[in-house]
Amino acid sequence: MKLHELSNTFRRPARKRVGRGDGSGSGRTAGRGEKGAGARSGTSYRPHFEGGQIPLFRRLPKRGFDNPNHTTYRVVNIEYLEANFQAGAEVDKAALARIGLLSQLDLPVKILGDGELTKALTVRADKFSASARRKIEAAGGACHTL
Repeated sequence: MKLHELSNTFRRPARKRVGRGDGSGSGRTAGRGEKGAGARSGTSYRPHFEGGQIPLFRRLPKRGFDNPNHTTYRVVNIEYLEANFQAGAEVDKAALARIGLLSQLDLPVKILGDGELTKALTVRADKFSASARRKIEAAGGACHTL
């Protein structure tokens, strides 16, 4: 096989050649309309530009408050602990990451109480919901807050 014998099997659309005379269908203004910034070369409009009209994000009122001290937790329900750990196991960040329940170790972990737990587990986490703590201790396990 030689280079001149190669052929592409993936069909690509031919590019539109504009400004090649009136007979081509996209001559004269080359699809850019009449006068204005859009007809000039080297211009671009910023995202969400509405032609000088007050943009939507300025027309809508601002509401709410973003607390700079808010803590975001990675949450794990106890139904996943039931499915992925043997009785008597130690559950911590490293163990959760090892089985794929945590992707980021930099955020604190909170255990939530969705599901049922029948095994005694020793769980170490940054925070527990009241129902999760109740279910873990009812199954004979222990909750350790980091």
